[in-house]
Amino acid sequence: MSQLQSAVQSKVTVKQSRKLAKSLSKWTSYFFVIPSLVFIGLFMLFPIAYNLIISFQNVTIMNLAGEREFVGLLNYINIFKDINFTVSMKNSFVFTTACLLFQFIIGFAFALFYNQKFPGRDLMRSLMLLAWMLPIVITATLFKWMLSNDYGIINYVLLTIGIIDQPIHWLTEANTSLVGTVIGNVWVGIPFNMIILLSALQSLPDDLYEAAKIDGANRLQRFIHITIPLLKPTILILLMLGIVYTFKVFDLIFIMTAGGPVNSSTVLPLYAYQLAFQQFEFSMGAAVATVMFVILSVFASIYLWMIRKEEQ
Repeated sequence: MSQLQSAVQSKVTVKQSRKLAKSLSKWTSYFFVIPSLVFIGLFMLFPIAYNLIISFQNVTIMNLAGEREFVGLLNYINIFKDINFTVSMKNSFVFTTACLLFQFIIGFAFALFYNQKFPGRDLMRSLMLLAWMLPIVITATLFKWMLSNDYGIINYVLLTIGIIDQPIHWLTEANTSLVGTVIGNVWVGIPFNMIILLSALQSLPDDLYEAAKIDGANRLQRFIHITIPLLKPTILILLMLGIVYTFKVFDLIFIMTAGGPVNSSTVLPLYAYQLAFQQFEFSMGAAVATVMFVILSVFASIYLWMIRKEEQ
């Protein structure tokens, strides 16, 4: 009997130890997640929540460290009544649409070009990435000089080949200032679009192209009916990333035009900066930032819906 009791007791002890080991293993997994959760909470969720809170308050340089008055939706009403907000919103959509269009088309063309085999392909492809790797401060300063009225190389080339009769004031006239910033941002974004699309092109199966070629499909038909459908998930991801990155561009426009002249190149991030850190209307700036967050959330929701539809 004593041996039977000891055997039963040892089995119970083994079961308890296994349960304890499973519970410890479960909690150990949570311990690995905690640093990521702390990082997300401190550097993502807390700033978003704090920005949302002060957008419903009246926070200026006068009461920044004092009592803050709750004003509800008054800040949002004021910014939607401001003509500068309307201009900034329009400029943001025009800037984002133009940049995405030219970045994607030119980047796709380069991806198709570098997908071919020819001598020096790898070197030229690496040199293309320099535009994306350079700091935005350097890129913006270079394009500010290149688009200069008097000594800019772009005006010099256009005058030399006879396209224009007099220098274009790219960054100092209201009609062309936004165009100048689009040119600079497109130059930055082309390598990113190229490398993502090139990676996707190189992963496509050759069997489909060989079968289509045997069936008599020409290059255009193969491109439309094979390449584009297979690249659709990559294109959706690329466009979504492009919308997010381009819609929140601040530094390039700030260096090239500072939003001028007469707010002709002011976009929403720059408008929020002007309200918060030049006019010290922190709540108004937070309201503009919240509107930007809502707009980008809508685009992200559309992207997730399209991805889910594509998977189904």
